[in-house]
Amino acid sequence: MTRNLDTTAPSNFDDLPRLMTLMTGDEKHSSSATSTLDVLWVLYDRVLDVDPRDPSACGRDRFLLSKGHGPMAYYAVLAAKGFVPLEWLPRFGAYDSPLGWHPDRTLIPGVELGSGSLGHGLPIAAGVALGLRARGNDTPRVFCLLGDGELDEGSNHEAIAAAARMRLDRLRAVVIDNRSSAMGWPGGIAARFAAEGWSTATVDGRDHGALADALRHEADDSPHVVVAVVEGKS
Repeated sequence: MTRNLDTTAPSNFDDLPRLMTLMTGDEKHSSSATSTLDVLWVLYDRVLDVDPRDPSACGRDRFLLSKGHGPMAYYAVLAAKGFVPLEWLPRFGAYDSPLGWHPDRTLIPGVELGSGSLGHGLPIAAGVALGLRARGNDTPRVFCLLGDGELDEGSNHEAIAAAARMRLDRLRAVVIDNRSSAMGWPGGIAARFAAEGWSTATVDGRDHGALADALRHEADDSPHVVVAVVEGKS
């Protein structure tokens, strides 16, 4: 990536690659970031009920980025939507920058999970959904974005099974499927979730309309997974 110091506010999705060029130093994870860009934009532009002016509101939707390595796309979307200043982007990864190689919930407004170690996000998201239910806060949805290779971690399988058994109908998993899993899944990724009782949708991960429809789906007494198929490994 080349550095570009133009920090004017973006107006649409097509402006996001420019914002990503402001962040340098972690080029090895750039493909991991770009594979999530469409899903992140659709979530923040069309789906999530969260206000950058009050990112800690009790009734907000929760979004957890489990696929936390290579967070440049996440930061670009947060900046575009007003959660963080655009001026933070060129200092990505600097010693005193809030924007680290992995997102930090204590430093970045709107970030719900400090992530980077794969396999943690979905179990935590299930816990968040369960905690909201225990407090009688049944309005927020809890979204968790994972990579397909991350599903090799056993902690995810426990979370998939437990979430269905507990009928966490406000939980939404989004899996970026770019054929990065070491072993793959008989019948595809969605079949793994469906076997445990999740409702499922598999869509083109670059089709914003299909993504929005799948992400807005209201599950009937079960958690819901959207498998977003993206060409190219990352």
